[in-house]
Amino acid sequence: MPPAALFPLFADLRGRAVRVVGGGAVAERKIEALLHAGALPRVGAPALSPRLAQWVAQGRIAWDSGSFTPAWLDEVWLVIAATDEASVNRAVAAQAEARRLLANVVDDAELSSFQVPAIVERGELQIAISSGGHAPMVARHLRRQLETLLDESWGSLVALLGRQRARIRARFPDMGQRRRFFEHLLAGAVPRLLRQRQDAAAETELQRALATAAEAPLAGTVTLVGAGPGDAGLLTLNALRAMNQADVILHDRLVSAEVLAMARRDATRIEVGKSAKGHSTRQEDIHALMLEHARAGKRVVRLKGGDPFVFGRGGEELEVLKAHGIAFEVVPGITAALACAAYAGVPLTHRDHAQAVRLVTAHCKDSMDTLDWQALAQERQTLAVYMGVAGLETFRDRLLAHGRAAATPFALVENGSQREQRVITGTLADLAETARLFEVASPALLILGEVAALAHPLHWHGAPPLSAPTQARNTHAPTLSRAA
Repeated sequence: MPPAALFPLFADLRGRAVRVVGGGAVAERKIEALLHAGALPRVGAPALSPRLAQWVAQGRIAWDSGSFTPAWLDEVWLVIAATDEASVNRAVAAQAEARRLLANVVDDAELSSFQVPAIVERGELQIAISSGGHAPMVARHLRRQLETLLDESWGSLVALLGRQRARIRARFPDMGQRRRFFEHLLAGAVPRLLRQRQDAAAETELQRALATAAEAPLAGTVTLVGAGPGDAGLLTLNALRAMNQADVILHDRLVSAEVLAMARRDATRIEVGKSAKGHSTRQEDIHALMLEHARAGKRVVRLKGGDPFVFGRGGEELEVLKAHGIAFEVVPGITAALACAAYAGVPLTHRDHAQAVRLVTAHCKDSMDTLDWQALAQERQTLAVYMGVAGLETFRDRLLAHGRAAATPFALVENGSQREQRVITGTLADLAETARLFEVASPALLILGEVAALAHPLHWHGAPPLSAPTQARNTHAPTLSRAA
């Protein structure tokens, strides 16, 4: 079971006592940060660094001289152990635990009940970065990168909006309206004026924006967003923006948890997936949900696995929105054929082996009856087949009957692009049997064509491809030397 994530919080320590055990350079750094936060540091140590001694003389910190004693933890809010003696640090952590005090033991995540993050500070704006105590240098490296991206005007912006907060809340009591006002404001002239150090002009512009903001109820919208096959790193920037602006997210069952984690946390999330087993949401009910929330003035994201317009019924959903006068947008996603092939090391086209790609869906006998089997059986092309695993035998038999070679390589990509990805390879003749042998389950994509043999030599993601033990390799399959 993976360790639980730390709960991030910002503590108000103004006027509150914090115990620091240790009197050296590390303790000095911690105490400096505590003073900056308005805390009342109490240092306990046999001796102090010159700078700490100076702070004691100035009355900025209190000092208890000597070795650690549990009484040092009386009437404090937090504890920091910053000594170079492991036994002392363990004693501090144990006594803090017994008193239900949060304790940080410097460079010892196991003994710590809270971590001190790396901080980027711009006025009242603070960004905290934590590695959970496991890799503090990574957090510091990221902090340095953010330091270069965020100028001082961000602090001025926070201060300006803080001064006007009560007026903004009164002007826009509805959270959705208020959020959209902020988005409009932050995309306008106010941030630019603050970067140019024209603070008075920025405040005037904010006052103008408040005075002229539209009184009419905000109209709802729907954005169809392609979530890709599962790897959150494949989301587009436009997809991330839409997901972070959404009030309501209607998402498919197969949209991964990693992708959903990128969405706005306080958005209402409704699963509207379809499944051959268990609960499914009818397409008509999905249409009704989109209309209901958009008519209520919400920004709706219809989050679909892969791409909305590749076997995703996105066209049907837009037709419904158009018919009811709902504004909409479409954010394309990386469809399973592209992502699964790339993550399986299979080029869909190759000048020596495949000059065309066909995207095919075949979930049942009725859908298979509509396919042009003569065209699908042609050589020097790649088939990327979105289908239920149960239909593989029929699909294989029809291709063979129309002349596709039995030795044509295939790659079945299960959970493509995700951590659990599996790639199963073989030849068309053994397609159904190989899938049963390895218990291939949905979601899975079939890639059929000579290029599928490259899954072995060009493997790069996840576990190596699997093949049936007795399966004969196609002697005419592409090789790395031929692919070069």
